[in-house]
Amino acid sequence: MIIAMKSGATADDIQGVMDRIEQSGMRPLNLPGGDRTVIGVASSIPPDLREPLTELMLSLPGVDHVTQVSRAFKLTSREFHAADSIVTVKGIPIGGKEVIVMAGPCAIESSEQLMDAAKAVKSAGARILRGGAYKPRSSPYAFQGLGLDGLKLLRDIGGEMGLATVTEVMDQHDVESVMEHADILQIGARNMQNFPLLVAVGKTNHPIVLKRGPAATIDDWLLSAEYILNGGNPNVILCERGVHPLDRTYTRNTLDLSAVPVVKEISHLPVIVDPSHATGHAKYVAPMAKAAVAAGADGLLIEVHPEPKEALCDGPQSMRPEQFTELMESIRSIARAVGRT
Repeated sequence: MIIAMKSGATADDIQGVMDRIEQSGMRPLNLPGGDRTVIGVASSIPPDLREPLTELMLSLPGVDHVTQVSRAFKLTSREFHAADSIVTVKGIPIGGKEVIVMAGPCAIESSEQLMDAAKAVKSAGARILRGGAYKPRSSPYAFQGLGLDGLKLLRDIGGEMGLATVTEVMDQHDVESVMEHADILQIGARNMQNFPLLVAVGKTNHPIVLKRGPAATIDDWLLSAEYILNGGNPNVILCERGVHPLDRTYTRNTLDLSAVPVVKEISHLPVIVDPSHATGHAKYVAPMAKAAVAAGADGLLIEVHPEPKEALCDGPQSMRPEQFTELMESIRSIARAVGRT
């Protein structure tokens, strides 16, 4: 439910509406955007209470009109929150005019490997260092990451290089530990509907990158984000990383770039794109990254490894530092062409 106040509503009028919402056992939100105050009800309203609550709201001083959010997802919907949300990480705004690039190795392998990658991506213009400490792998015999040791390396090297950091969290019991070491928590595609994990990160105020599952519809994806926002954490960044392909002969997944403008139309959350996991091949990362910026993505998540042929995880899709530097130059031109920086 959305309560739009009259343009001349006083501070007392606004507070009165918020107080009555709380007295009804629900959570009010003062929503930004527009030329008047808008208050949202951040709770599920039982069908039998909708009409009485609407009548109650309309009877209060300063209320202009009341509308119901029509979509299954509420807090993530642009109906509920008209203005674009910007998630700020160490002074870096994700969702604003600047296209933010997060880059680094799929998996942290050693201090030397991560430092070399950090120097390369920072030199090229990336603002955020990515690196996996816990790796969900299809095979139990594949490299699973360095765990806590990897987190410590990410924290130390990110700090030394002046880069914000992002890494994956796989289990709700690890949330606090990962938060202590990384600036952004990533929920991978395989965990998009790990509801206990979504609830756990929703109880924090930490920025979250939520990847789209390989078989998830856009509504599925936004409803997963709804779990996080409903828990009280508004700092969600959506990440498109490809869906199951019709033909795996050429690419790992099919990068659904149409999802970028669609989601930005129906949701206020920032949207970034991961062309590395989507294509599975380094040679396709650059064209898809450039297309993503042209499509309106707020950022990119790109795998960069000093020696991709020696990588313990996803080497074929990792760019070499010189390839990444060249890509960043191209991205700058495209960003300017579409009114971004």
